[in-house]
Amino acid sequence: MSAKAESRLTPRERLARGLTYSTVGPVDVTRGVVGLGVQSAQSTASQIRRKYQEGRLAQELAAAQETLAQELAAAQDVVANLPQALQDARRARRRTKRPWVFAGAAVAVLAGGAVAFSLVRRSVRAKPQDPQSRPPSVEVQPRP
Repeated sequence: MSAKAESRLTPRERLARGLTYSTVGPVDVTRGVVGLGVQSAQSTASQIRRKYQEGRLAQELAAAQETLAQELAAAQDVVANLPQALQDARRARRRTKRPWVFAGAAVAVLAGGAVAFSLVRRSVRAKPQDPQSRPPSVEVQPRP
């Protein structure tokens, strides 16, 4: 048999072949047992690693579920208190005097504008008309 054929054998096949043939038996039996031991150790290590990761994942999942439950409880509290908060906000809004302040400011601005308009109008009327420096282009006296 070639080296390629030997390297392709699994540890179980090597053990079976070692037990079958007496000449290469002790070497194959040893290699088969060692190979099975290594595979068993690798399998056990991967199972332990997987169990550890699943355990850690379970802990993370439990923590996430707890956080989600807390957030949901907080949201329920907010929703439960929403009608009372809206009612309080409406009461607070009714008590403000802000609309009266705006109305008063608007009246003051309008009154100030009216006074300014009347003063400007009087000053324009009180001014004597400037005599025109140029004669009229049309005769003032109609012809008979």
